[in-house]
Amino acid sequence: MKTLRKLLLTLAFLMTSMFMLNAIADNPLDAPPPPPGGGHGGGGNQTGAPIDGGVGILMALGAAYGTYKLLKSRKADKEAEEVVN
Repeated sequence: MKTLRKLLLTLAFLMTSMFMLNAIADNPLDAPPPPPGGGHGGGGNQTGAPIDGGVGILMALGAAYGTYKLLKSRKADKEAEEVVN
């Protein structure tokens, strides 16, 4: 009974994700906007927003959190070792 339930849940997940990905992959209904003009001091065609600052901050926070968890784990291991001795 559990294997049938797992199979049905897996199939439901796959079908749902398949339909969602198909809906996301469709072309937009409206035409894309025209490219920006060169007026008002615009320096040509820019490709997109820079993501360097946000990604760098997230990586630094992730490294700090990982270091914190590693030190906490080592401290717990030392305390457990002292209790055994």
